[in-house]
Amino acid sequence: MTTATTSPAGTEKAPPAARKRSPLAALGGQNLSLIGALVVVLGLFGVLNENYLSLSNLQVIAEAATITGLLAVVQTVVIICGGLDISVGSQVGVASVVSAMVFTSTGSHAYLGMLAAVGVGVLVGVANGLAIVYGRVNPTIATLAGLAAYKGLAQLLSDGRAQGYVLNDPVFVFLGRGKIAGLPVMVWILVAVALAVHVMLKYTDIGRNLYAIGGNDTAARLAGIDINKYLVAVYALIGVVAAVAGILLTARTGSGQPVSGSEGLELKAITAAALGGCALKGGKGGVGGTLLAVALLGALENGLTVQGINTFWQNVAQGALLVAAVVIQQRRNGERAVGLPH
Repeated sequence: MTTATTSPAGTEKAPPAARKRSPLAALGGQNLSLIGALVVVLGLFGVLNENYLSLSNLQVIAEAATITGLLAVVQTVVIICGGLDISVGSQVGVASVVSAMVFTSTGSHAYLGMLAAVGVGVLVGVANGLAIVYGRVNPTIATLAGLAAYKGLAQLLSDGRAQGYVLNDPVFVFLGRGKIAGLPVMVWILVAVALAVHVMLKYTDIGRNLYAIGGNDTAARLAGIDINKYLVAVYALIGVVAAVAGILLTARTGSGQPVSGSEGLELKAITAAALGGCALKGGKGGVGGTLLAVALLGALENGLTVQGINTFWQNVAQGALLVAAVVIQQRRNGERAVGLPH
């Protein structure tokens, strides 16, 4: 017969699983590393430029990071379930153009333009999902094709030029330049979307099923999870959020942008998700880490700009960070280098 383990005082010890973790342990090593890197970046550029840590510049960083943040959050979802979407930047461009053109053609009805953009977002998202699920196309190839196709569609619709002018409309002005409780409306939208996705992933059966699909799709299928339905729904969700990002891009710039402002967003979103702890093979990741990575990228990009450093170096930095994130993941997972023995 087994007996309970007791302490010298005679009281029963709590099992390890029942012991409370410290707040730092609850954050996790990945998030702590990101917080440390963010503090270093903010401190470094704060020393180099006295205006860098001003409230106005911090708001600029937050606003600029909003669109990337929206895409990174949904990129986190698709990576968790074992997929990838390289076409999100082009989807933003299509939605931006459609929102402005419908707004103009319907006599300045902002909500019609937004509704049309969301509708197009759903269509392109579902198209990606159907190609992957029923066309059996690899997600990287399918969305790479989407990257080119949706970019071309945005340019065809707009004739390659910015379309419409929305800054005479109070709704678009509020979205692009308004504030609530001192924070830009765009930031509140990111917070709302991120919170909704976090709750879905952590506290619902849908989230648990998504992790299961990414962790082991065969086991998930045997458990009765309709993987096809989930994948199509996830890519549709990406389309909707990309449309919201496109609407915000229109509101921020004042017109529909087929390419400017959306090109390169896919790299930023994937980099943020990977830096935030998403395993590119699926089954692991979270919204909190992704948002910290978005903040880090935004702070770094703004710091380089403030210091007058060539913007091309920003692309170099993003590429280096993506490689670094993947290398760290492989080391933590104990994966061997390609072509080398264990």
